Amino acid sequence: MTNLDAAPTDIQVLLFDVGGVLVQLSGVEKMLEWLGNQVSADELWRMWLKSAPVRQFETGRIDARAFAAGVTSEFGLPVEPQQFLEEFIGWPSGLYPGTLQMLARIPRSYRRAILSNTNALHWPRVLNDMQLGAVFDSHFVSHITGRIKPDSDAFEHAVESLGCMPAQVLFLDDNLLNVRAAQSFGMHAIRVRGAIEAQHALTELGIIQPAPGA
Repeated sequence: MTNLDAAPTDIQVLLFDVGGVLVQLSGVEKMLEWLGNQVSADELWRMWLKSAPVRQFETGRIDARAFAAGVTSEFGLPVEPQQFLEEFIGWPSGLYPGTLQMLARIPRSYRRAILSNTNALHWPRVLNDMQLGAVFDSHFVSHITGRIKPDSDAFEHAVESLGCMPAQVLFLDDNLLNVRAAQSFGMHAIRVRGAIEAQHALTELGIIQPAPGA
């Protein structure tokens, strides 16, 4: 079930996170291993979202080399920055099965947009190799906009650019910190992990019809 009390009738924009919702990320297990499995995945993401070198890299303010050096130092990782960077490049491992089919079933009456914390290493692959670029009407990606979730200005920039009100947006993200930030900003927001959960949320709200045979 979704965590909305009722299906909103004012939604005009469907705003999607990318990693963990549409694109599978393979780096979490490796990071947890490097950290000695002393923290949970949720705690790791909280640390990641608050990390200074992560925020600087994913808002386009430092290069990949400085990012890798900063992360390995801050997190105390038992690897050299170059090894971390080689692993990091491959974190987006591909679309969740059924992602493009699910997105294709969204009626054209809804605007589709991306709001993602990403970087110059990952975004070109997502945009082109994974074919997500043409599926969305708008892309709000942190290393280009300079705005990063869960900061309120990331959500503010998206709604101002789209010319809508926060309450007209449904935001889907796998990170609870980002979901709560979107809700505080006035958006409808649901935590989903993977395309199947995203599809279930959109179906329950009556935005898309159940898949054939479902």
